[in-house]
Amino acid sequence: MPHQHKKPASQDGSPDNDELSYAVELWTPDRKSVEKVVARAFTISLARAIFRAALDENPGRRIVLRHGERIVEDNGE
Repeated sequence: MPHQHKKPASQDGSPDNDELSYAVELWTPDRKSVEKVVARAFTISLARAIFRAALDENPGRRIVLRHGERIVEDNGE
């Protein structure tokens, strides 16, 4: 069986941002642009938990969960 080369994790042992393909975004109050990326996650289950927490912590704000460029969840649509 061939040896698979895995990209090394960062120096602290956490995955690189390239591996954290899910992003939870907080949008500006006018809903026109991303204010900040609240968090990145490695798995969809963790990303969904972060998305729900972001909704609770930011009532009335648009929160978007992305996998790469694809929108997975969006409370603003």
